[in-house]
Amino acid sequence: MFPIIDAHIHLDLYARSERLKILAELEQVKVEALICVSNDVHSAEKVMKLARRDARVKPAIGFHPEQFLPTSTELEMILSQIEQYQHEIVAIGEVGLPFYKRQKEPNLDYEPYVELLEQFIKQAARLDKPIVLHAVYDDAPIVCDLLEKHNLKDVHFHWFKGDQHTIDRMIDNGYFISITPDCLYEEEIQTLVTSYPLNQMMVETDGPWPFEGPVSKEKTHPKMIHQSIAKIAELKQLPISEVYQQLYNNTKTFYRLEN
Repeated sequence: MFPIIDAHIHLDLYARSERLKILAELEQVKVEALICVSNDVHSAEKVMKLARRDARVKPAIGFHPEQFLPTSTELEMILSQIEQYQHEIVAIGEVGLPFYKRQKEPNLDYEPYVELLEQFIKQAARLDKPIVLHAVYDDAPIVCDLLEKHNLKDVHFHWFKGDQHTIDRMIDNGYFISITPDCLYEEEIQTLVTSYPLNQMMVETDGPWPFEGPVSKEKTHPKMIHQSIAKIAELKQLPISEVYQQLYNNTKTFYRLEN
């Protein structure tokens, strides 16, 4: 196995025993680093503590959109956290729009979520930080509009799903995507892998989110990325060593990780 980086994981959401097990096994399974996103104020503080204990944990601060909007006090705290920890975090994230929440609540007022996301995008542009996005299907063009409006270039759409026109737009803009273990069994994701340039791609687990197919009985672990890379190499019809190296280099460069 070649070294890899998990480009998107919610390490703070694992039970403590599971988290310790994952960290203890990283070296054995050739996982060099974890890009650890956060969901809210409290999640961000947990991620920052984890990062200070273990240098392989690379923290990001944001507000996950698939929940109720933050109060004005909570939002002020999140924006302040980003400012306070700007020299420690590798990105702003996870942020985006609540596609799945809107499927459950068709009358959800969407505009405040768009306004919230724009605040994070403006902050990312001002602080020169990459941004990690939760934006799929119909939401992705809205997000692309905001990114283009503020000329933000260091953009990572995690676990992306969307139409070909939006995919082409993202490729032209130089945006990155990351592929989860659902590439092992989801035809939609396999099609995305074949069409998206390898030099704009990373790999992730989004753990502890569970997966189906050949890994349905396993607790989500960064080691699963090795299976994803093997599938990507197969779909791209490229030597697996080349795919490993490109994905690894992409992640290190995008997140500005030191050697």
